[in-house]
Amino acid sequence: MVKSARILAVGGAHIDRRGQVSGAYVPAASNPGTMREDVGGGVFNALRSLVRRGVSASLMSMRGGDAAGETVSRAIAEAGIADLSAVFLDRTTPSYTALIDRDGELITGFADMALYDLAFPKQIRRSKVREVVADADAVLCDANLPSSALERLVGLAAGKPVYAIAISPAKVVRLIPVLKELAQVFMNRREAMVLAGVGANATERETVDGLRCSGLRSGVVTAGDGPVLGFDEAGAFSILPPAPRKVADVTGAGDALAGATIAALLRGLLLRQALREGVAAATLAIESADAVPAFTAATFAEALALVPDAQEMA
Repeated sequence: MVKSARILAVGGAHIDRRGQVSGAYVPAASNPGTMREDVGGGVFNALRSLVRRGVSASLMSMRGGDAAGETVSRAIAEAGIADLSAVFLDRTTPSYTALIDRDGELITGFADMALYDLAFPKQIRRSKVREVVADADAVLCDANLPSSALERLVGLAAGKPVYAIAISPAKVVRLIPVLKELAQVFMNRREAMVLAGVGANATERETVDGLRCSGLRSGVVTAGDGPVLGFDEAGAFSILPPAPRKVADVTGAGDALAGATIAALLRGLLLRQALREGVAAATLAIESADAVPAFTAATFAEALALVPDAQEMA
């Protein structure tokens, strides 16, 4: 068990724009709705859950020297996260724009993140990175990093658990060279299908078997309001998420799940117990219209009480 755990996250912290359609979505047409802008990103969203669950966190990301970059900087500070990010004065801060339907489900997303591809491979080779990795108890990364940067980071973290967030079906392939070294990968079903090499009609068992064959030792697969799959050396299981009281926005729910699960793992819980905490955090995120869902120890305990125990997979 790790006491007063310290985690270093390397990956996305950028502007998130979410446009929500007011009525029924009509393709190839003008749809009335609302647009909101917040700070998000895979590891940043997860870190906010980690900090709320008592973990000390540092973040290394990349941003531009623009107003958006200043907004990201303020959000990191307000979240109680140590900011180790690099700023490129002549570059634009990365952004992600999501279009969601009136029920909060994603229609499409657009990622403008060229700076990550350009800067991470160079920055990860700085001596300072070696120092901050050595000072951490665990490392969290996401597939916003190119494969070369991921390989370097995992090499520096040898002997420490490295957790990863898949980000998207297009980017999850970047994790393939380091899958065998990762402690855990958090992904949705579409991303899992890519790694597992299975089709849309694959069973839960076929998906898990495919992920194991890819070299992954342990993983978590979300599927919207369907069962969350988990597997490790002890076997495979599923947890059926409780129905949320309302669906405000599903954006970031998977990242919240990853953060709370990792926090529980760092406290020494087994994956079957830790993932229940992750599901509780994801439920609270779905129910909140805020980019940073607020929850207290009491509200978290209430949400956790509604999460059923893990069911072993046949």
